[in-house]
Amino acid sequence: MDWTVAFGPGGGNDIMARTLVDILKKQKLYPKNIAVENREGGSGTTGWGYLKKKKGDGYAISTTSGSFITTPLESKTGFTYRDFTHVGLLASDALFFIVTADSGVTSWAQWVEKAKQKGSVSVGGIGEVNVDFIVLDILAEKAGFELEYVPFDEQGQLLTALTSKSLDGAVSNPAEVTGQIDGKALKALMFTGAKPLTKYPDIPTAESLGFKDLPTMPRGLILPPDAPKEATDWWIATMKTVAATPEWKEYIEKNSLTEDLRWGEDFTNYLNDTNTQFETILKERGKLPG
Repeated sequence: MDWTVAFGPGGGNDIMARTLVDILKKQKLYPKNIAVENREGGSGTTGWGYLKKKKGDGYAISTTSGSFITTPLESKTGFTYRDFTHVGLLASDALFFIVTADSGVTSWAQWVEKAKQKGSVSVGGIGEVNVDFIVLDILAEKAGFELEYVPFDEQGQLLTALTSKSLDGAVSNPAEVTGQIDGKALKALMFTGAKPLTKYPDIPTAESLGFKDLPTMPRGLILPPDAPKEATDWWIATMKTVAATPEWKEYIEKNSLTEDLRWGEDFTNYLNDTNTQFETILKERGKLPG
């Protein structure tokens, strides 16, 4: 089995893929070897482009993120989400807005005040025009500060830039920064999900700060174009089993995700709706032709 992670090691996409593989092995749900390869580059273009070339292959697979939809919208990738075989949505992933613990900023109100005083702030995220960018652009517009968005392909580079003071702030999926937050190296000023996190009840939600219905990242599973029906059916049945395991429930809780299970056609409908939402937002913000 050839499992493609379209981003670098340590990110939310990578963590989910390797968790799924570990559960498959532990539960003895797949009898052969599964090779997980990070094929990062181009905000997912390299990895998903590789998967597209595996047309008709039932032994190649990948996990999705927001870039699975946004990158083809703004770049000539040679594919869109429609080209792939949709196995299922497993969870949605919101973001932390983070600063370094020694920044002197301890609340969102302080951040906005500092950003306005500075004139323009540099904030990093993963991907050129991804959920990270969309969320930050909405926050900056509604809060009234100027933002320079700095994109990264790999989580380690993003955190290095933040801790070295090259960035004023960043957004990140919770799974990628809980260690640094628990260790008091980073401070989360906001969680963009609809409800407070069980593990971090004191981190305010975006909605509690006046920002409603911010986009989240779809964590799903896809096969190459025209994958055999028997392979698709096997993966759907197997992922339903995986989603019922204690290990998966623990992963959801530990990584501050919202479980959202949609299989086959239901996942396709979800992707259609999400694509429409993202395309509308990006056009409104001048990132796509009107």
